[in-house]
Amino acid sequence: MNIFETTGEVQEYVKEARQNGKLIGFVPTMGALHQGHLSLIEASRAQADETIVSIFVNPAQFNDPADYTKYPITTDKDIEMLKKSRTNVLFLPSVQEVYPDGLPVFERYDLGYLETLLEGAYRPGHFQGVCQVMARLLNVVRTNHLYMGQKDYQQCMVVKRLLELLGIDKLVELHICPTVREPDGLAMSSRNLRLTPSARQKAVVIYRALRYVKEYLYPGHVFPLAATAREMLQEEQMQVDYFEIADAETLSPIIKWDGQTRLVAVTAAFIDEVRLIDNMLLN
Repeated sequence: MNIFETTGEVQEYVKEARQNGKLIGFVPTMGALHQGHLSLIEASRAQADETIVSIFVNPAQFNDPADYTKYPITTDKDIEMLKKSRTNVLFLPSVQEVYPDGLPVFERYDLGYLETLLEGAYRPGHFQGVCQVMARLLNVVRTNHLYMGQKDYQQCMVVKRLLELLGIDKLVELHICPTVREPDGLAMSSRNLRLTPSARQKAVVIYRALRYVKEYLYPGHVFPLAATAREMLQEEQMQVDYFEIADAETLSPIIKWDGQTRLVAVTAAFIDEVRLIDNMLLN
């Protein structure tokens, strides 16, 4: 596996690969890798000739500086996992390499309503930070295929919009891969490393609440379902930012379901100061 720390090295590697007719797959991560990340790499290896993984904890997308400093860093372990997964390239840039002109950066991307609801409402500026780093990474990697996990449902929609804004949505195919879960249902997340054993046990209620909504979903008013799900989380001492049932295509909140519109349940909640997000397609 090649490990590159500069944009020039990655660009030269990609240029040569593409000149040789190879398809490039790209998996952007913030490290602290787990089986969910490895599933994205597996998807890339099945479709692309070269798989490039980036590890970069992006300061521009943390609206809470304390959250940034607490983000788990496991680089040595990550490198070993990537070697075993037969990743071709690891791009491991510094903050200065990604943001040579320093922070903050002031370019803005027109994300419309996507940054005004759910994650956008609770983490102002977060998605602009996501776009800033993704635009830079995509400019370096020049990928054919981009792989992201469904667990970050709204972020996937933001990146899809970003590809359109950059004018590369016909050149880069976005693959949204299924959420990978622990045996008890908890969505795999780098943030899980910060959970105490007690909090880890309680966090499973997120999956139970999502399953409850999926099981009891019927046409008509869905607000009572979401309200019950929020109560399930609160009973485990979780601080709920939101639990909503929304249109799966637009993320617009649904009050009354017609029995046909594709729905997704989305949630974010804190347990012991660790913020977890999850979602589930309902029909």
